[in-house]
Amino acid sequence: PGEGPARGPSPRRGNAPPGVDPEAASWFQAVDADRSGYISVKELKQALVNSNWSTFNDETCLLMINMFDKTRSGHIDVYGFSALLRFIHQWKNLFQQYDRDQSGSISFNELQQAFSQMGYNLSPQFSQLLLARYAQRSSNPSIQLDRFIQICMQLQSTTDAFREKDTGLVGNVRLSYEDFLTMVVTRMM
Repeated sequence: PGEGPARGPSPRRGNAPPGVDPEAASWFQAVDADRSGYISVKELKQALVNSNWSTFNDETCLLMINMFDKTRSGHIDVYGFSALLRFIHQWKNLFQQYDRDQSGSISFNELQQAFSQMGYNLSPQFSQLLLARYAQRSSNPSIQLDRFIQICMQLQSTTDAFREKDTGLVGNVRLSYEDFLTMVVTRMM
């Protein structure tokens, strides 16, 4: 069992629109449960599973829909869905690269190594905070693919916002409270 689209009957190969991978078009037809011609957050959530067969969480699905929703309508068409599948595939490959023990989830040590290899200089305390916030409760907390995507998207977005203010690349910025809130609202919500 792997991460990604995995629910429902095997999608049929239909006629794919120009520029859309036929497999993505088939998945789109299978995922578009209400036959609206668009994929909603709810439909996307039902189509994506982690290695432990849990569905992707609402927050990650919403972040991804918003990323590929060019019309700001709350859903994506077949073109957005095709791009989203490529995006998930790239993150899945990265996830598997950092899941060194092939457990299907990222442990604390693997998360620390992932951050380091991605160029982030983050403390073990910060990684522990992320595990406490995003991992399933257990004696050995770890991060599934959906939360890994969410964490990395949010980390990248907030880092970009920080770099816009850190023009001297010194690693520190001075922000007003409203500037901080504006960064959060425009990048995370």
